[in-house]
Amino acid sequence: MKLSVKDSKGKDQGELEVKFELIENGRGTQAVHDTVVAYRAAQRSGTACTKNVGDVNGTNKKPWRQKGTGRARAGSFASPLWRGGGVVFGPKPRDFSKKVNVRTKQLALRKALSERLKAGDVIVVDDLKLSSPKTKEFLGVMSAFELKGPTLIVAAADKNLLLAARNVPDVAITTGDSLNTYDVLRPNKLLFTRSAFEKIEARLSKD
Repeated sequence: MKLSVKDSKGKDQGELEVKFELIENGRGTQAVHDTVVAYRAAQRSGTACTKNVGDVNGTNKKPWRQKGTGRARAGSFASPLWRGGGVVFGPKPRDFSKKVNVRTKQLALRKALSERLKAGDVIVVDDLKLSSPKTKEFLGVMSAFELKGPTLIVAAADKNLLLAARNVPDVAITTGDSLNTYDVLRPNKLLFTRSAFEKIEARLSKD
């Protein structure tokens, strides 16, 4: 498969041959699901915490005697039935992360990128360097490629680019080394620099 390479103004600068093998059939669908579920689970902080009856600070004294008061019997001020008492089966700090092996992650990334390539959602630009960290210049690049809605830019870390794009909603920036399956699936369009795309090819070409 060949991709046309453009400059920052949207003009053709040649073609780029995709070096990794695209997945044409249904293979890899489960890998994508497992990888995305694991990624989103890992984003959970897992820090929610409640106190059970044994954790509540207070006396162990019985609130009132067992009989003779006309009220229901009570044995503890920390009862879950009482305001300020313990919580039954409440959340405790935990780790939500799931294990996904390296081969599954690589298959998922190749599957996701293959689908986006076949759908025509990938744009490759020869280079993407801004002369100044101004949002106006970055918006000029966006309009040249008619990028609207959620967009992912995969490029080398550049201070001007990061500063210019941070005020634009629905635009995310990552590098070729950090790109993951969820990043590929989330946006409407993906804009790669040539060097970033070659890094992804190197990653996906490994056994």
